[in-house]
Amino acid sequence: MVSLPGRDSLSDADDRTIASRAADGDIRAFELLMRRYGSLLRAYAARIVRPSDADDVVQETFVTAWQDLPDLANPASVRSWLITIVTRKSIDRLRAERHHDSIDDHDVADSAPGPEGAASAESLDEALSQALSTLPEDQRRCWVLREIAGYGYNQIADELDLPVSTVRGLLVRSRKTLVREMEAWR
Repeated sequence: MVSLPGRDSLSDADDRTIASRAADGDIRAFELLMRRYGSLLRAYAARIVRPSDADDVVQETFVTAWQDLPDLANPASVRSWLITIVTRKSIDRLRAERHHDSIDDHDVADSAPGPEGAASAESLDEALSQALSTLPEDQRRCWVLREIAGYGYNQIADELDLPVSTVRGLLVRSRKTLVREMEAWR
């Protein structure tokens, strides 16, 4: 099999290069972004919406990203930009569900063993999602990157282009708010 020039170099390229090429319409570069960040975005979305809705949210995120990628000011920050989009799409999904929630829309068999466990787990997820949606965006993004994605303080600071001290302060405030909002679940 003959290797095409530059074929292997794209998979080793940094985010800035890949995002820039995808913004110029390079479908292969965009597919690489999808492979690189799809599982992170899916795990992130599953903590905000029901796990059964996470794939749809991620798909909506990538559709929006493909459309808006040419407007991304800093291609090197594509990961945090994608996380911002998936956060907004997840919260939009939660808001839409509140307006037309039906018992038929819930798949309790996948949630937990037994009806009580399923109802409790779903209620807890809804309460956490609601509490997260009330946080200011910077606090929510810091919290999710730390608690869901497992980023360290320096990684969060780099990702959000904030000083580490600001990240620490945002995390403290977000945790205090979430503890207060989730008090009934302790």
